[in-house]
Amino acid sequence: MRAATPPRLALLMDPREEGWPSMDLVGEALLEGLSALPAEVTVTGVRPGMPRLAQRLPRVGARMAFNADRLLTRFGAYPVRALLARGRYDAFHVVDHSYAQLVHALPARRTGVYCHDLDTFRSVLEPHREPRPAWFRLMAHATLRGLERAGLVFHGTQAVRAELLSHGVVEPSRLVWAPLGVAPEFRPEPSPGDTSEALLAPLGGRPFLLHVGSSLARKRLDVLFEVFAALRSRHPELRLVQQGGALTPAQREQVARLGIGPALLQPPKLDRATLAGLYRRARVVLVPSEAEGFGLPVIEALACGAPVVASALPVLREVGEAACLYCPVGEVGAWVETLDGLLSERQAPPARETRLQRARRFTWEQHSRTVLDAYLRLLRA
Repeated sequence: MRAATPPRLALLMDPREEGWPSMDLVGEALLEGLSALPAEVTVTGVRPGMPRLAQRLPRVGARMAFNADRLLTRFGAYPVRALLARGRYDAFHVVDHSYAQLVHALPARRTGVYCHDLDTFRSVLEPHREPRPAWFRLMAHATLRGLERAGLVFHGTQAVRAELLSHGVVEPSRLVWAPLGVAPEFRPEPSPGDTSEALLAPLGGRPFLLHVGSSLARKRLDVLFEVFAALRSRHPELRLVQQGGALTPAQREQVARLGIGPALLQPPKLDRATLAGLYRRARVVLVPSEAEGFGLPVIEALACGAPVVASALPVLREVGEAACLYCPVGEVGAWVETLDGLLSERQAPPARETRLQRARRFTWEQHSRTVLDAYLRLLRA
């Protein structure tokens, strides 16, 4: 008897020009994981470029032009690309929920969306928390409707699942728990291509705290800077390395007001091997966010053996469990005292083996297996 042909699965990934390293990692790791299972699935990555239309216009601000091209891609060029692809594959996986509007151009019952968090939909689900103009809410509503129509909705934590259910976005039968993984570069031993030593040369061997994440308001860089400024009075040699965030004018003003500019190092976008080197060399990795969907820096840091202090959010507690220390969101004094205890060695972090063992629970192989099994069940049904 002739063997059945493996189903064809399309991974719809963010355009690289969007500049979201975490979404690039999620899509690329899943593509690699599924590509290792050719007897079970034929996987294709779909990733159109972002046209530079508004960015070519004269007298248009760079940020405004970038956002205009971004919206044209999300609601124009990419949906057209999806529409043209709908007959070529048996199932479709949207890697990033902020592109859930693509479901409208695809066979919704054979399409899944990975929901990393609900921030994209906050202005619709909780307008009192995030008031936005009507045009923004209209786009968010179109994206939310795409998520609601999808045959499968994946989530990385039970905290996100609970939030999806509390807002009635999707019924439990369509939800799939698929925790994210740790890339192989994030490990206790140095990785090939790690240039972190040269990158950190300006610090002159001084100890440093590390934050990895964007400058979005929910990342609470304001808390990060206040905590660091307070610690500097007790630990003058201490430095701060912040990776991944182009500071807003308000954040730059805060840095200047606190006088921490000379002690702040912001490297350009890094490859994963070098970022892993930063994790390994950091005294402590800080995650002061007030909202997260998973918290990849938590498990990346733990996988490198680094101590982690994170906000006491349910989602971060779920991911880090006993391998991290936790502080109340936004309470600068509590953060300062916890970090001072670690830096002064009055307080010990969770054992290094505890940190490494926790990180080992998160693998891209398991993530890929969970995603594939969900689509195989969907197609059989």
